[in-house]
Amino acid sequence: MKVGKFQIDVVDTGNFGLDGGSMFGVVPKTMWSKSYHPGDNLNRIPLAARPILIQWDEQKVLIDTGNGTKWNEKMTSIYNIDLYKSDLNIALSPFRLKPADITDVIFTHLHFDHCGGATRIEENKLLPTFVNAKHYVQKDHLDWALNPLEKDRASFIRDNFMPILENGMMETVDGEGDIFTGISVIPVFGHTHSMQLIKISDAGETLLYCSDLSPTSAHIHLPVGLSFDNHPIITLEEKKKYISMACEEGWTIIYEHDVFKQASKISKNEKGYFAEEEIIITL
Repeated sequence: MKVGKFQIDVVDTGNFGLDGGSMFGVVPKTMWSKSYHPGDNLNRIPLAARPILIQWDEQKVLIDTGNGTKWNEKMTSIYNIDLYKSDLNIALSPFRLKPADITDVIFTHLHFDHCGGATRIEENKLLPTFVNAKHYVQKDHLDWALNPLEKDRASFIRDNFMPILENGMMETVDGEGDIFTGISVIPVFGHTHSMQLIKISDAGETLLYCSDLSPTSAHIHLPVGLSFDNHPIITLEEKKKYISMACEEGWTIIYEHDVFKQASKISKNEKGYFAEEEIIITL
C-alpha cells in the first residue's frame, strides 16, 4: 500500500496461539467463538504476529518484530509458534531485504510477541537481529519492562531487549510525538504502561497500527477487552477515544494479531463500532 511517500507492507512472521478466554476477557465463548474463532482443543485461538514495514527514501522502518525463534520445544508447543516464519530473514525475504537492511525498529511495547524477533541466538550468543538499526520504545515503558508487575512479568522476556539496551542501540521516546515526519507515536496505558500506537499520515490519508489496543477486528467493539490488560477501564476509555477518532476521520486500522483481516475502516451502528470489510495492505 502506498500512502504519500510511504510504502507500507505487512510482514508475515507466522501465527501463534493464545487462550481465547484470555484474549476476550469477560466476553463469553459463545460470543467470541462466532465473532473470531472457536478455538482449538486447548481453547487457543490463532493469532497473527504481523509487524509492518515502512519504506521511503533510504529508510526501512520495522514496527514490532514478532515472536522470534528463541523458543524451546515446550514453549513452542504451548504457544503453537510457527518457528519457520518467525525467522526475520525469511519474513523479510519477499521484500528483498535482510535484517541488516533495516534502519529503524519501533516497538509498540516489549511483550514477547511484539519484540521477540529483535534478538537472535548465534553460536550460543544472544545478539541483536537488526545490527544497523536504531530501536525506539517509550522511556516509561522500558522502565516498566525492567520492573514489571507480577501480573505481567511473564510477558517481558529480557533476552528479547537487553542485548539491544546493552549495545547502546535503544532510543527512548518520552510521550506523544513524531519519530519521523508523518510517523508519530501515541502512548496508552490500559494494556501495559506506555504502550505506543503508531500513526502514519501523508497525502491526506492516515493509518493507525493499534497493537494490543485492538489486536483483532473483533476487539473494535468497545466492551471487548483482554484479560491481559493491566487496567481494563483505562483500555475502554482509550478505545473510546481512538476508535471513535478513527471512525470519524476515516483512518485505516491495521490489526497486528488478526489472522483473518489485515486492516479495515471503522463504522458505527446502533450496536456500536465495528470493523468494515478487509483492506489488503500486502498481497
